[in-house]
Amino acid sequence: MSPTLQLATALIARASVTPDDCGCQALIAERLRALDFQIEPLRFEDVDNLWARRGSAAPLFVFAGHTDVVPSGPAEAWLFPPFQPTLHQGFLYGRGAADMKGSIAAMLTACERFIGQHPQHRGAIGFLLTSDEEGAAVNGTVKVIEHLQARQEQIDWCLVGEPSSRLKLGDEIKNGRRGSLTGYLQVQGVQGHVAYPHLADNPIHRFATVLQALCSTEWDQGNDFFPPTGFQVSNIHAGTGATNVIPGSLALVFNFRYSSVLNETVLRERVTALLDKQGFDYNLEWVHSGAPFLTAGGALLDAANAAVQEICGYAPILSTSGGTSDGRFIAPTGAQVIELGPLNATIHKVNECVNSADLDQLSLIYEGILQRLLLPAAVI
Repeated sequence: MSPTLQLATALIARASVTPDDCGCQALIAERLRALDFQIEPLRFEDVDNLWARRGSAAPLFVFAGHTDVVPSGPAEAWLFPPFQPTLHQGFLYGRGAADMKGSIAAMLTACERFIGQHPQHRGAIGFLLTSDEEGAAVNGTVKVIEHLQARQEQIDWCLVGEPSSRLKLGDEIKNGRRGSLTGYLQVQGVQGHVAYPHLADNPIHRFATVLQALCSTEWDQGNDFFPPTGFQVSNIHAGTGATNVIPGSLALVFNFRYSSVLNETVLRERVTALLDKQGFDYNLEWVHSGAPFLTAGGALLDAANAAVQEICGYAPILSTSGGTSDGRFIAPTGAQVIELGPLNATIHKVNECVNSADLDQLSLIYEGILQRLLLPAAVI
């Protein structure tokens, strides 16, 4: 078993269901300390974070990721126990294999080889790990970034190990993400008997035209990097369960995944205008998970593209699709940020797995990126 697979299995065996790190960061810190990284555990509330840095000079290249995983679901539904990493027919099974303990293992082994061959590399290498990415994401990466900014520690390049590949390793690199804005809406009505609608006010009927407008609105047309902004209802509820009762209120949860054409203020104003036009009583609360971010070009993308082509033999495409990642907290500092990791086909699913050969290849890609960024051009 390769060093990358050995480390990945050791991490998967720790049942680090968010926000419990379950000793993963301590294991990683021990390996990094042996490479002369300065280790700084950072605990905020119930969340363990790790900041590790080797070297004090610029530029600073950072590997970022999370040691927490989503719950496994029913263990009996898995081919193998979810926290008992198992190699089977060329695949490593276990919760977190793809999202994203496999990436973390590849990051570390790439560093071990790179530093072993080039201990006097230029600049600095950092690791930013959290156990709060799959959960609330309020005491994790965002807090570490605030901590680093307070002492003016600037990240130049950041590679997030999220599973970005679609059909084969390295075929897609995320060079940005859409913004995410969630609304929690409560529409007030008057409860009553269905046989006496004139004595009640049905919030479902009142809201129906607004819902249609929200679903049919073209919020923008996107741009060269982002698809058009999308609106989706994730939950709607009203009624008492009785067939003869007009409900007194309606609750709706909706989400925008929005492009860089818009901002959260514009979206809030447009939704509020639609609601106010109807003249009903409502309450609306917003949660903004992150603004869009984009790395349109630069040394990091160039290095990643070249490393994938060298190791895999084909050029990756760039994409901003999918959900959010902790890159949204790092990009606003001015860092170039990309996401590059294994296939995402099984993430968050029963029988999550990753091709074992892909993890070794991923480690080589990461090493190639380090070489291109932190060595003089003549050495490459």
